[in-house]
Amino acid sequence: MPLQTGAEPFRHEGGETAVLLCHGFTGSPQSLRPWADHLAERGLTVSLPLLPGHGTRWQDLGVTGWQDWYAEVDRELRLLRDRCARVFVAGLSMGGALALRLAARHGDAVSGVMVVNPANKVHGVASHALPVLRHLVPATKGIASDIAKPVTRELGYDRVPLHAAHSLRNFFRLVDRELPQVTQPLLLMRSPQDHVVPPADSARILSRVSSVDVTEVLLEQSYHVATLDYDAELIFREGAAFIGRLAPGAVSEPGLGNEGTTAGG
Repeated sequence: MPLQTGAEPFRHEGGETAVLLCHGFTGSPQSLRPWADHLAERGLTVSLPLLPGHGTRWQDLGVTGWQDWYAEVDRELRLLRDRCARVFVAGLSMGGALALRLAARHGDAVSGVMVVNPANKVHGVASHALPVLRHLVPATKGIASDIAKPVTRELGYDRVPLHAAHSLRNFFRLVDRELPQVTQPLLLMRSPQDHVVPPADSARILSRVSSVDVTEVLLEQSYHVATLDYDAELIFREGAAFIGRLAPGAVSEPGLGNEGTTAGG
């Protein structure tokens, strides 16, 4: 199936400090592209991959699982480590869980973690029925485009395949067990008004990680897809400041020392 316009992966070759961005479940790189552009304009090397099963049609997601999604970001991290001195990982929603697992598994190879409305659990009574329900019902209603800003839309599926949702449920359980292995500096940004991921997920993550350097930022004006919402610029500023504090000199002003090449949509 051809990619949806705007769902293309993005890569920018910048300096010796890199950021790997992970998009969310049923979403696409489009939800993080403005953040990726912001980082690239400031001289950073940026990778924003398209996760398997995403960016085409929901049926394609139904034949993939968490092992496929994690393998893609794990591969990208290894490529960035070969190219750059420091790598930060970041993610939105499920992408936050992917970023946290990368940090847990790769240790010192990850310099810091930035997550926006990170997901930690599949909620609701139906989640307990997923092991059986997924064999009876192919999909349920979508979760994409929870955005307060009028007109703005997230490029994501309008259906959630239940086989993939079941795999996601298993992945969250795995990541939750690994959270104590996360020791890197952590920037967690969350929306109090999130209709997809409840505040309990961020609270659980903050209570489980072993990071000492932890910053929590509230995104008061945004819903779940805050990277496309009213607080997007706040996310970009906080992210750049976080990287700049941990990697002095890595972040430059646009147009100053940010030569590089860009590939992708």
